[in-house]
Amino acid sequence: MLAVKSVNVRDNFKEWCDKISMGETVVISRPRNENIYMINEAEYNALQKAKRNAEYLEKINRSVENHEKGDTISFTLEELKAMESEDWEPTEKVLEFEKRHGIQRNGESSK
Repeated sequence: MLAVKSVNVRDNFKEWCDKISMGETVVISRPRNENIYMINEAEYNALQKAKRNAEYLEKINRSVENHEKGDTISFTLEELKAMESEDWEPTEKVLEFEKRHGIQRNGESSK
C-alpha cells in the first residue's frame, strides 16, 4: 500500500493509475483524515463480493436464531401448492403465526 498526497496524484495521475492497475492500493491523504483509497477493479469486485457474502451470512444467522426461538412456520408441499391459487385464503396456522408476530392482514406490522 502506498500513501501519497492528493497534489502528487493530480500531477502524475497516469503513473498512479498504472500502479493501481498492477494491484497496488494507493491511499491519498487529505486534510482532516478524509483519506481516499484507490484500488483496481478486481479488488473492488472482491470487496463487493465479501460485503454481499457477509450480508447473506447475517441473514442465515438471523434465520437460525428465529428457528431456535420457534419463530418460524413450516408448510407441506400441498400447502405451498394451494397458496399459488388466486383465491387462496390463509389457514388457521398462518393466521395464528401472524397474530403471534403482530402481522396484520394488510401487510403492516402492529409491533
